[in-house]
Amino acid sequence: MEEDIKPDIKPVIDEAQKEPDDKKTSLCVALKILKKYNLNSTAETLKKEANLTDSAYNTSEHDVNNALNIFKSQGDPSVYENAYITLSKFVETSLDIYKHELGCVLYPVFVHMYLDLVCNRYEAEALKFMKKFGPEQESYYQADIQNLAIITKKEELEDNALISNYKSNEFVVRMSRDTLSLLKRHLKEKKQTVLLDIVQENLFFDVYEGIARNKQQIDAVAGGMIGEGTRQDNKSRVYYGLLKEPDLQTAAATVNLDEDEEETQESEKPKKKKSKSNPLLSKKTKIDPNAPPLDRMPLPQLREIDKKIKVQAVLDSAKRVALNHETLPSICCYTLLNCSNAVNCATISDDATMLAVGMANSRVRVWSLVPQKLRAMKTADQLLDIDLESDDVMHRILDDRSAETTRTLLGHYGPVYQVSFSPDKTLLLSCSEDCTIRLWSLLLWSCVVAYKGSYHPVFDVKFSLHGYYFATSSRDRTARLWATDNYQSLRLFSGHFSDVDCCQFHPNSNYIATGSSDRTVRLWDCVTGEQVRLMTGHKGEILTLCFSNEGRILASAGNDCNVLLWDIAHGHLVVMLTGHKGPIYTMTFSRDSTILATGSHDCKIMLWDYSKLLEDLSLDDMNVHNPTVMNNGSKYLLRAFGTKNSPVIHLFFSRRNIMFCVCSFNSPQSN
Repeated sequence: MEEDIKPDIKPVIDEAQKEPDDKKTSLCVALKILKKYNLNSTAETLKKEANLTDSAYNTSEHDVNNALNIFKSQGDPSVYENAYITLSKFVETSLDIYKHELGCVLYPVFVHMYLDLVCNRYEAEALKFMKKFGPEQESYYQADIQNLAIITKKEELEDNALISNYKSNEFVVRMSRDTLSLLKRHLKEKKQTVLLDIVQENLFFDVYEGIARNKQQIDAVAGGMIGEGTRQDNKSRVYYGLLKEPDLQTAAATVNLDEDEEETQESEKPKKKKSKSNPLLSKKTKIDPNAPPLDRMPLPQLREIDKKIKVQAVLDSAKRVALNHETLPSICCYTLLNCSNAVNCATISDDATMLAVGMANSRVRVWSLVPQKLRAMKTADQLLDIDLESDDVMHRILDDRSAETTRTLLGHYGPVYQVSFSPDKTLLLSCSEDCTIRLWSLLLWSCVVAYKGSYHPVFDVKFSLHGYYFATSSRDRTARLWATDNYQSLRLFSGHFSDVDCCQFHPNSNYIATGSSDRTVRLWDCVTGEQVRLMTGHKGEILTLCFSNEGRILASAGNDCNVLLWDIAHGHLVVMLTGHKGPIYTMTFSRDSTILATGSHDCKIMLWDYSKLLEDLSLDDMNVHNPTVMNNGSKYLLRAFGTKNSPVIHLFFSRRNIMFCVCSFNSPQSN
C-alpha cells in the first residue's frame, strides 16, 4: 500500500504552524508591519479598503505571529543547522528497530537545506553547512555531494542537471508505517517549519505494513540518485519466459544432406545415408506460462539461413560440456597487444568465428578466429553468373581472392564505444562519440546505414537475439529501440536521471534493460514503451548487464565492483556477489546456466556457481515484500583467474561451453 507524504503527513502540522496564505492573514501581516513603522494612517486606510474590523484583526493575531515566525526562520541561516542537528539526534536516539529507516531521511534533508541556503544567498553559511554535515552522509552519496559543493551561488543553480533532478523529483524513502508514525510525532513536537516544508515538498514515503527493515536490507537497495524505487514501479506484469522455438526438422534435413555431400567428396566410396532423425530437433519444447504471446512483439520471419543457423546451434549443443563446481570451463584468451588505452570494446559472434573490436581512434577492426578468412562479395559482373536459387549461394557470392585475416572498417569520426554482431553474422553495429550508430555489411565490408537519434554520444548498442531490432543507450539519458530498415528509432525510453551507460535485450526480445550513472537499473517494454521495473542497489555507475538464459534473472555490475542479481518477476534484488577490486566491464552466463563469469579492470576473471545459487534462492518461496538479499561472495565463487596486466573487456561462452576472453594488455610503461 503506497502513500504519498503530502496527504499523510500534513495532519501532524499543528494548525498554529500552518503557513497562512489566505487574504485575511496576509492583510493582517501587512497591517502589523505598517504599525511597526508608525505608518498608522496608511494602516487605517488599508483596513477601511479591505473591510477588516478590529475584532477580525485581533482574531488573526496568532496567525500573524506564526507567519512572521515562518518568514524569520527562512531568513535566519542558523535555523537550518539547528533543525538538521535536532533531526540527526532524534535518529541516533531512536530505537534500533526504527533507527535505520529514519536515517534514510537525513540525506535528502541535507541536500535541500543546502540548496535553500544557496538559493537565499547565504554562501558562507551554505559552505559551513556542507563541510560540517557532508562527510557524515553515506559513502555512495559522496560523489553527488562533491558535485553539489561546487554550487555556491544562486545563479549556478540554473541549468544544472543534478540540481534539476533534486528540485523536480521527490526523493523516495521506503518506510514502515510504525517508523513513519514516529517521524510524524517528532515533527509535530519540534514544530520546525524549515524541516516540515522540506519533508512535505521534497520527500515521498512509500509506506508498507510490517516490521521495519534492518540496516542490511536498507543498504542493499540504497544508493539511487533520488532514492529507492517504489513498489508501484514494479507492479506491472513482465513476461520473462522464452518464446517457443520453431520446427527445425526440415532445415535439419538440409544441413544433414550438406554434411553427407561433404563426406562423399572426401571419401572414395559413397557412404550409406544415415537416419536423419535427431532427438534434439524432434523434441517438442514446452509452452512457458510466463512467455509472451507469439504475436505480442512482431518478430521477423525466419529465413532458411536462419533456420540452418539454429539447427547448427542445436547440434553443437549436443557436444556441449556439462559444467559444474568440479568441471570448470576451458578458457581461450585473446590479448590485444600494443594498444594500451586504445581499445574501448570487443565482441565475439555467436558461433565464435569472428571478433570485432572498437577502437579509440574511431576504427572498427574485425578478425577471423577460424582458418577460414574474411571474404568480400564478388563484383556485380561476377554475380550475374551465379545461380541465386542454389543452396550454397552465400558461399558462391564470396570472392576467395579477397580473403583476409583481419579487416578495418572506417567511417566513425570519434571513439567507438560498442560493437554488436547480428545473429546471422552478415551485419555489424557500432556506436560512437560522434553521436551515430553505423550498420556495417560483413559481405561488402562497408557502412550501409548511419543512424542518428540524438546529439549526444552513444555509449552502447545491442542486436536482438532474433535480429532485425537493436537497442542503443546514450548520454542524453535515454535508450532507444531501432529496426535495421528504419532511419528513425521506433521507441524512446526516457526516465533515467543521468547517462544511460549500457543496455541489453531480454532473450525473448520483448524487453530492454538499461543501466545508468544514476545508479538504477530499469526494464522497458518494447511494445508499449513504458518502464515496467525500477531497481536500485548499485553504489556506482552501471557498466554491464546480462540476462540469464531462462530470462528471469538479470545480472548487473559496474564501478562499485559488485555483481547484483535481480528477479525481474518482482523487481527485487536477490543476490550480491563481491570479490572484484576494480570496475566490472563484462559478464556472461554459461550456455547450460550453471556458471556466471565476470571480468574486471582488476585483471581477473571470476567464475560463480550460478546453479547452487539458484538452489539456495528458492525464488518461488521468496518473501516478495521484504526479500532477504544474499551477500556471501566467497560461498559461490568457484575460482578466480588472473591475467598479466590485461583488463578483461569481454567474456563469451561458445555453444559448447568453451569460454572466450578478450583482454587489452597495458604495459607497465604506459601506466
